[in-house]
Amino acid sequence: MHISELTPLLPELALASLGLVLLIVEAFTKTRKEIVAGLALLGAFAALFSLKFVAFGDVFGGMFISDGYSIFFKLIFSVNLILSILISVRYLKAEDSFHGEYYCLLVFSTCGMMVMASAGNLITLYLGLELMALSTYVLAGFIRHDGKSTEAAVKYFLTGGFSTALLLYGISLVYGVTGSMDLGTIAGYCAVHDLSGNPMASLALGLMASAFAFKIAAVPFHMWAPDVYEGAPTPVTAFMSIGPKAAGFAVLGRVFYYTFGHLTVEWSVILTALSILTMCVGNVMALVQTNIKRMLAYSSIAHAGYALIGIIAATPEGISAAMNYLLIYMFMNIGAFSVVLMLNTKGTRGLQISDYAGLGRTHPLLGVAMLVFMFSLTGIPPMAGFIGKFYVFMSAVRSGYLWLAVLAVIFSVISAFFYLRVVMYMYMKEPEKPDAGGVPDEGVEPANSNALIVSIAVTATFVLMIGIMPGRFIEFAKAAVAAVKILSQ
Repeated sequence: MHISELTPLLPELALASLGLVLLIVEAFTKTRKEIVAGLALLGAFAALFSLKFVAFGDVFGGMFISDGYSIFFKLIFSVNLILSILISVRYLKAEDSFHGEYYCLLVFSTCGMMVMASAGNLITLYLGLELMALSTYVLAGFIRHDGKSTEAAVKYFLTGGFSTALLLYGISLVYGVTGSMDLGTIAGYCAVHDLSGNPMASLALGLMASAFAFKIAAVPFHMWAPDVYEGAPTPVTAFMSIGPKAAGFAVLGRVFYYTFGHLTVEWSVILTALSILTMCVGNVMALVQTNIKRMLAYSSIAHAGYALIGIIAATPEGISAAMNYLLIYMFMNIGAFSVVLMLNTKGTRGLQISDYAGLGRTHPLLGVAMLVFMFSLTGIPPMAGFIGKFYVFMSAVRSGYLWLAVLAVIFSVISAFFYLRVVMYMYMKEPEKPDAGGVPDEGVEPANSNALIVSIAVTATFVLMIGIMPGRFIEFAKAAVAAVKILSQ
């Protein structure tokens, strides 16, 4: 194979090379860890820029596919990596865990996500998933002196291993039914042979749906998410809430819609049940949370339920709406976590919702930024979150799922309570009263971090931009779906 034939792999090659370079640089910069962080950031920008030069096509006999669909998700992964690096620097210093390996793990995990999005074979999908998962397990427990971080890593590893076993069992059944692991061959087999009602095919779809549901934290496979999100380092929580979730949706669309499109009736029933349970449990459980990381964890679960509606619609419009939703969710969720990191300065301070009392008056700009993110997560116009939900719900209505869209709207209204509670604390509550010794509580003082300020500014700008001028972003998602490689051909 000539080197020019590897251009479809350009972003993956860039990230793999970056990860190896970071490992070497780490060994020679024991006292200047900022160099590793800066190099990681430059490399992440290079990977993002390389997307412009990626050639469409497939390599390795169709095991790896480069098309508009995969490029869209790689854009999400690349931006998520850049923002995660920005929000990590100050936190790692504060926790005395500023090790260069952290950035290597972020890079390798992102590389795994990209492989998943371009998987043209079930084995390639598995390899990408394992590269992503193994790196993320270590990231969850990166703060080794923190018992909660270690607990989060163990819980994530055990549940992740179980979900991988389900996936492999499902893959084995698919191979038993179709005689192939190539997604194109499987799609062709399903087009010729009627597998409706085939018990082995139905079981395979159920097992694979369960495995992917673990990755996107869909109910009832969500039990790991609240504890892991709360215990993991906050920048890792932000990274995990976007990257692995988007990767899970990438393979859901590729495997279910484009490969098993002739079995839509079978898998849509499974995904519909998952979506309803996920929206219900995520929103209801978030109502009673007092820890903002745990609240955002249940929020993340609920948003997975909304995005699933686009897959359930089983139309190009639905797939593009789900993709657009994930892009929007990345900006508003990373932005919210950036504000949390600005306030998380002394031990666990800044992690309780009550810590936000009076923030809108003491630090107006930070309060406005958090208000923008909370309004967007709720789905209040003109924020981007409204656009994301509107197009997902409309795709469901046009596919005959009016009742599902109505349910989603109801759950979205419920979510307003816990999102707007944060806003209420910021603008309608005073900081805690002086203690018995008469010493005033000045509240939580935000950190002075240029990287966090940049992250908040960028994410808030895109949340407002997409909400006010959504046309270009929606057309980008539609074009990505239009440029997908149809596997059955």
